[in-house]
Amino acid sequence: MSKAPPLGGILETSVYVEDLERAHGFYCGIVGLTRMVSGERLSAYDAGPGETLLVFARGLTAQDVETEGGIVPGHHSEGPSHFAFRIAADQLEPWRAHLAACGIPLRSEVVWPAGGRSLYVDDPDGNVVEFAAPPLWPNFTE
Repeated sequence: MSKAPPLGGILETSVYVEDLERAHGFYCGIVGLTRMVSGERLSAYDAGPGETLLVFARGLTAQDVETEGGIVPGHHSEGPSHFAFRIAADQLEPWRAHLAACGIPLRSEVVWPAGGRSLYVDDPDGNVVEFAAPPLWPNFTE
C-alpha cells in the first residue's frame, strides 16, 4: 500500500438542521460566526482561518446537485451530530459566562486526561456543539 499524501487539515465540517434561520440565530447571534454564503440548502460560516462550518437544511441535500463546475454528491444525516470549536484555555470562563447570558444551558463539562476542558451545549436542532480548550488531543496542546 502506498503512503497517503499529506493533508492540510479539515476544511469543512457540517451539521444538519430543520430551520436555517433559526440555526443562523444560534451560530451568528450566539456563537458569533460570520455567514459567508446563504441559500435555500445551506449556510456557510467562517469558523476560523481556513475553516468553514456548513449548516445544511435537513432533507434538501440528499440528491446530487449539478453545478457549472461539476456534480456535488448528495449527502445527509439523521439525528444530532457533533463538532467542536477550538478555544484558548483562558477563554473557558468568558464562554461559560456568554452562553449563560444568552440563556444557553451547558449540557456537560468535561476535564480531559491531558488537562484540557470542554463545554458542551445543544444548538436549536439538538446538535452537540463543543467548545474545547487545550490540552486535549496530542495535536491540540496550545
